[in-house]
Amino acid sequence: MWDPRQYLAFGDHRSRPFFDLLTRVGATEPRRVVDLGCGPGHLTDALARRWPAACVQALDSSPDMVAAARDRGIEATLGAVEDWQPGVDTDVVVCNAVLHWVPEHPALLTKWMRRLPADAWLAIQVPGNFDAPSHRAIRQVAARGEWRDHLGPAGILEPPAVLDPAGYADLLAAAGGVVDAWETTYLQRLAGADPVLNWVTGTTLRPVRAALDDEQWREFTAQLAPLLRDAYPRRADGTTWLPFRRVFAVAQKR
Repeated sequence: MWDPRQYLAFGDHRSRPFFDLLTRVGATEPRRVVDLGCGPGHLTDALARRWPAACVQALDSSPDMVAAARDRGIEATLGAVEDWQPGVDTDVVVCNAVLHWVPEHPALLTKWMRRLPADAWLAIQVPGNFDAPSHRAIRQVAARGEWRDHLGPAGILEPPAVLDPAGYADLLAAAGGVVDAWETTYLQRLAGADPVLNWVTGTTLRPVRAALDDEQWREFTAQLAPLLRDAYPRRADGTTWLPFRRVFAVAQKR
């Protein structure tokens, strides 16, 4: 399950890629704007402010996230991105930090691009840090014998099928898009005790938390924390640098 409060604990860092993505969307008067994987709705507001005349649609697969979005006044709908289809008036689709959870998302992007109306925009952003020290440390702990019965012999944290910018550019261009694709590594300045552990708890460790009871979760994170401290040492001023690579692609339908 998603915890909106844990996710928003680093709201500024998690929001920045969304706005960097949005700057490359050139729509002026879209009829319908869709936020796929809207989370707690804190960024859907930005879409409504940028395009006040548009019908803004929000969708998320987490009941907790949908409830949080509705608390903000967002008309969010519960649903999976795999089941969503663009309508004839869908002029902007934004899918921010969602598709890495969907193994078949390259095929979805092809389908969406082909079904969007002419001149529509499709904008996506996915994390590209699955070989980072944080993720290697998580997989190292998850592979230990004591966790295999809970997390599976192959682990539940294998790197997803995320493409590089050229991969997304080729895919979306072949489906009829004019593409702008790039990657950025953000150097995030985190504070507090075990800040990297707190960061990954809100996203990457979600499947682990769901598979373990409270006592097991405390033991798992106790084993993981020192590995993360070694990989991301605390600086003299008490802060920690966390490099975070992200991959972006924006395509306009021909």
